[in-house]
Amino acid sequence: MKTPTLLVALFLALSLTVTSAFAVDGIDDNDHAALAKYYELLAKEAEVKLQENKAVLEEYENHSYYYGRQGQDLKSHTTANIREYEKQLAESLSNADLHHRIALEQQNNSVISKAKLNFDDSTEIR
Repeated sequence: MKTPTLLVALFLALSLTVTSAFAVDGIDDNDHAALAKYYELLAKEAEVKLQENKAVLEEYENHSYYYGRQGQDLKSHTTANIREYEKQLAESLSNADLHHRIALEQQNNSVISKAKLNFDDSTEIR
């Protein structure tokens, strides 16, 4: 008898975490210009971290004899970080581009709607 109640509670808890995972704290979901800036900032941060890790990897490859046994761990870890930051950079740039396009589309629709509104207001029925 308790199993279905527990499953329902678990399902509700998971559904709440999934819906909030896509939201950006402090930014309205319909403010696509702000969302685009947010993702551009994430992309810049990922780019900085990516360059730092590439520099570490290059230093290791040029002077691997300085690192001893821990050097292989460093190389593996740094390579994994590079892959992750490249992935994060691509996703952030893609999201920024998407939100730029949506913001532009909303802006164009707003201009068209205002033009229609002004056209409708200027017509008189006699």
